[in-house]
Amino acid sequence: MEFTLLGWPEDGHRLRLDHEQFAYAGKFVMTSTGKAVVGDDGVVAAAAFDADRTDPDTLCVRYITVRQDRQGDRLGARLLRFVRDRATERDFERVSIGVNNPFSYQAAYRAGFCFSGAESGMAELDLVWPGDRSTERYQAGLDLFRERDLSPEEESFLAAKADADPPSVLDDWAEPPSGRTATSG
Repeated sequence: MEFTLLGWPEDGHRLRLDHEQFAYAGKFVMTSTGKAVVGDDGVVAAAAFDADRTDPDTLCVRYITVRQDRQGDRLGARLLRFVRDRATERDFERVSIGVNNPFSYQAAYRAGFCFSGAESGMAELDLVWPGDRSTERYQAGLDLFRERDLSPEEESFLAAKADADPPSVLDDWAEPPSGRTATSG
C-alpha cells in the first residue's frame, strides 16, 4: 500500500477516477485542489484539498473517496491522517473537513479530527484538527446524524455508538488493516 502526495493546489494536478467506482470522481479533475492517493492495485482512495478561503493557516480537505470494493478498510481515515501530516509539514496550523454521514464522521475521528460544533454546506458537519475530542463533543455530532433520515446501516451504526467514547486515533497513517502491508510515500 503506497500513500502519495500528487501535488499541492498550485501544481494544478488532475486525477481521473472511474465514476462508477468512486463517489465524487468528477471533483478530482479540477486543477485548483491538491491531491493525494493510496494505491496498491491502482488508485484505491483519493483526497482533494486546498487552503481555507478565509484562513490561510487552515487546510480544507474538500473530498475523500474510497473505491467501492475497498470501503471498510479504513483507507479514508488513513488517507486523511496522511494529508493531515503533510499539511503540518507545510506549516498549516489546522486541518478541516466536512462530512455528511456517520461513517465518514467516524473515519475522521480515527484520523484525529473532532466535531467543531458547526454545520455547513449540504448538511455537513465540520470536523477539525486539532480540537476537543471529548465524549460529549463526539456524541453531539452523532446526535445530529440521529435526527436525519438514515439508511438501516447508518441507524445500526449510530445505535452501536450510543454513549461510546470517540474512537482511538490511528497511531500511523500507514498502519495497514490486518493481513495487508503498507509503505510510506
